Amino acid sequence: MTSQKDITSTNQRIARNAVMLYIRMFLTMIVGLYTSRVVLNVLGVEDYGIYGVVGGIVAMMGFLNASMSGATSRFLTFELGRGDQKRLADTFSSALIVHMIIALIVLVVAETVGLWFLTHKLVIPAGRMPAAHWVYQMSILSAMISITQVPYNATIIAHEKMDVYAYVEILNVTLKLLIVYLLTIGNFDKLILYAALVLAVSIVIRMIYRVYCLRHFAESHFHWIWEKSILKPLLVYSSWNLYGSMCVTIRQQGVVFLINIFFGVLFNAASSIANSLQGMIKGFTFNSTLAFRPQIVKSYAIGDINGMLRLMRISFALAVFLTLLISLPLYLEVDYLLSLWLVKPPFMAGVFVRLLLISSLFAMMTVIFTIGIEATGKNRNVNVFTGTLYLLTIPVIYFLYRAGYGVVYCYYSIIGANVLIFISNALIFKFLVPTVDLKQYVWILIRVSAVIAITVIPVIYVQGHFEQGIIRLIFIAIGTVFLFVFCYYILVLDSASRDVLKAKMKSLLNG
Repeated sequence: MTSQKDITSTNQRIARNAVMLYIRMFLTMIVGLYTSRVVLNVLGVEDYGIYGVVGGIVAMMGFLNASMSGATSRFLTFELGRGDQKRLADTFSSALIVHMIIALIVLVVAETVGLWFLTHKLVIPAGRMPAAHWVYQMSILSAMISITQVPYNATIIAHEKMDVYAYVEILNVTLKLLIVYLLTIGNFDKLILYAALVLAVSIVIRMIYRVYCLRHFAESHFHWIWEKSILKPLLVYSSWNLYGSMCVTIRQQGVVFLINIFFGVLFNAASSIANSLQGMIKGFTFNSTLAFRPQIVKSYAIGDINGMLRLMRISFALAVFLTLLISLPLYLEVDYLLSLWLVKPPFMAGVFVRLLLISSLFAMMTVIFTIGIEATGKNRNVNVFTGTLYLLTIPVIYFLYRAGYGVVYCYYSIIGANVLIFISNALIFKFLVPTVDLKQYVWILIRVSAVIAITVIPVIYVQGHFEQGIIRLIFIAIGTVFLFVFCYYILVLDSASRDVLKAKMKSLLNG
């Protein structure tokens, strides 16, 4: 049974970690918005689209890494919760060996199948194929470095050292600003130069994380081990993740490729802008779940099921709150914001952003149940059911495009699939942890729907009486945020969620 003192301590630790992650994400968002605008202007819509679609080939092969990433994070956190230092060190080294093998597999596949796909299937404008090949090779190298980085990042998260991410991110955003400066003054091919600079920054940041782990966590010192009792559960868990991650990656990059094949790189540019904004919002909201994740897994590891369920409910309510807090004003004023940000945004970018915002809400709610499922270590059903739903989105989109439907129908399909995935994950978690009361989550969603209606209806009415401009933007943003925060705090958050939110604000104000 979790004592009130333990609950308070946990809430404070989660709040402190969440605040550090928010600082990290805030810096990323601000610099990301600025650099995206400059990069788009310097590269041009065509090269910007090429960078997105070519990099997507390597990202598509990242499902091998994604399948192991979740397993590594789960098992390291689990062993840390149990307090077995030897087992923890052996798990880290075993995971690193597996990731090195995955990096070699990605290299082989990328230089064979991936290279063929780039050369013969993608629609690249004449004269830009050499530059596309340079981008592709540097993306492969970056991917291999990222793959072998996973155990180190998982170790930092397991130890809940979220402040490290905030400090390193300050350097990261500084280097990204340097990229923009060098890009504007460089005389080399801008697309190749941009890819090379991004690779260089990636290497620097990952080396810093590795050095930190080696100096602070004894288990991160690699030693050769091939222990079946460790590798078997790790690989079995990962094998199911492999299917799920493969399906997720195929959907993500499959949409990029289908848009490219049917509509060209100009729509890829609009899609890239929408995905960038969606990534920033998901990253900001994901910080709340990342702060909760270690405690949820550790609670399950010591048999505190009630404590785990309490943390999941709080995380769910706060994740929805943060997602909507950003998404609602952005949804209402996205066209004007894009014009301020990019001056001349790609055609259809605003429509893509709105649809992805809806999709992101369901995706973020799904994450909470996924964390609970991963804590149990029984991940077969969730990967089979949700992975298949992800995968089926691609043939649906393909046949819609073949039938002559517009480009936006891919996002309608994604929203529908995400709704079904959210429902399936909730039911799977109920099967694994029968004591969970799903009616509590249904009740949260009913109240959230009421809050959205109370917030949006009067704001839209007032919006119609103002011309698009900075005055309307300020009025809509302030009005939406004020109404939403007030109604959500009163109608949705319970006392436990309010305590965590207050603790976050206190940590933020106290620095």
